[in-house]
Amino acid sequence: MEKALLTDLYQLTMMNGYFENNIADTEVVFDLFFRKQPGGEDFAVVAGLEQAVEYLQNLTFTDSDIEYLKSLNTFSEKFFKKIKDFKFTGDVYAVREGEIVFPQEPILIVKAPLSQAQLVETALLTIINHQTLIATKAYKVTQETKGEVSEFGLRRAQGPGAGVYGSRASIIGGCTSTSNVLAGKLFDIPVSGTHSHSWIMSFDSELEAFEHYAKLYPTKCILLVDTYDTLRSGVPNAIKVFEKLRKQGYEPLGIRLDSGDLAYLSKQARKMLDAAGFPNAKIVASGDIDENIIASLNAQGAKIDSWGIGTKLITSYDNPSLGGVYKLSAIEDANKNLVPKIKVSDSQEKTTNPGFKTTYRIYDKDGMAVADLIALREEKFDTTKPLTIFHPIETWKTMTLEEYSMRDLMVKVFEKGKLVYELPKINEIVKYSKERNKEIWSEYTRRLNPHIYKVDLSPKLYELKQKLLHNK
Repeated sequence: MEKALLTDLYQLTMMNGYFENNIADTEVVFDLFFRKQPGGEDFAVVAGLEQAVEYLQNLTFTDSDIEYLKSLNTFSEKFFKKIKDFKFTGDVYAVREGEIVFPQEPILIVKAPLSQAQLVETALLTIINHQTLIATKAYKVTQETKGEVSEFGLRRAQGPGAGVYGSRASIIGGCTSTSNVLAGKLFDIPVSGTHSHSWIMSFDSELEAFEHYAKLYPTKCILLVDTYDTLRSGVPNAIKVFEKLRKQGYEPLGIRLDSGDLAYLSKQARKMLDAAGFPNAKIVASGDIDENIIASLNAQGAKIDSWGIGTKLITSYDNPSLGGVYKLSAIEDANKNLVPKIKVSDSQEKTTNPGFKTTYRIYDKDGMAVADLIALREEKFDTTKPLTIFHPIETWKTMTLEEYSMRDLMVKVFEKGKLVYELPKINEIVKYSKERNKEIWSEYTRRLNPHIYKVDLSPKLYELKQKLLHNK
């Protein structure tokens, strides 16, 4: 893909204007974060940093890019001279993949010349927005399950790219495998799958189809039992095949249910399998399932051991957009000092936090997260002294911590265009995510009516914001 054109036209027209006004090299700071939307996310699991890094590392305008842009009759000769040898030379700070973050907290901060920081907005948003959205949905789904979850969504994704990178994000969010073979190859993700109804229908009988499948894959035998009649045909035929497998020295893995009343069918199938001497045969459920359906099935006592989740995961069916934005927060003056900038809105959610910032996670003495503090990057905190934090709007709501620790959520990824962060492998991301997310009380990420996690501003940042608001 010619990545430089993976952008909105207005990014390029603004670049052209910056060149014409001789401000293209002015140092600026942009924050990428997400806002809480009606029906949107109360938290998010960060994903997509690796692809953002690859984008920035390979960002150039090819000859064909320039030829196409010239055909638009929109840009100046100065613009084309400037972009001919374009490369990203800025600094980037980011939250690690797999980390839980909350609305308004910077996920990514770009500090770079204005023309560069402007160009990368669209691509960074589409990369981070999409993968973070799917990782978050996967986290919600897997929190409700009692067993492994395989992502089955490629055929229902909004295009091949969304399917491939959605598979990656789903693993970061908690899934254990994917049906997507290309994602398995690209990202070293475990792949899983059985067979479809067409396999059963391709043979003269269901039993014959089961027998042929078991012969091919005796150590990986999971049979789809709902093609004709789950309880009268599918499960009994599966048991017959399982008995033959056992005589040959193999133990079957289990059965898969893809339709019908999954609560009732799984309970009945469990009884039949147990009675036949296969208590270890797993029951896998798939279909149009999400965390709400899983919670309902669990409440009904469904006997499901693992899950295949497709459409509602890979599309984040109930919330198709994260709501990530990319906002200017500081700009260099004539003396090379960064001057804080603020976007003001009638909506409190859309009024930005100014300055060059970072976010600290605050932990109690037991190592559990109690709040996050967005602060100016130059601020230092002495954890041997009490810390008082307050609500950024309802400032009378305060909390003083005596025994606590703090952790900067952001790491430096690029310095002057050079990658200075070692990108972890996906299994390392998954391990890191599981360890870190244990520090977040489940009350903050529960499915219904989650408790509101405290995201406050440091006193210096709060004062700066108020000053800019009152002197706009």
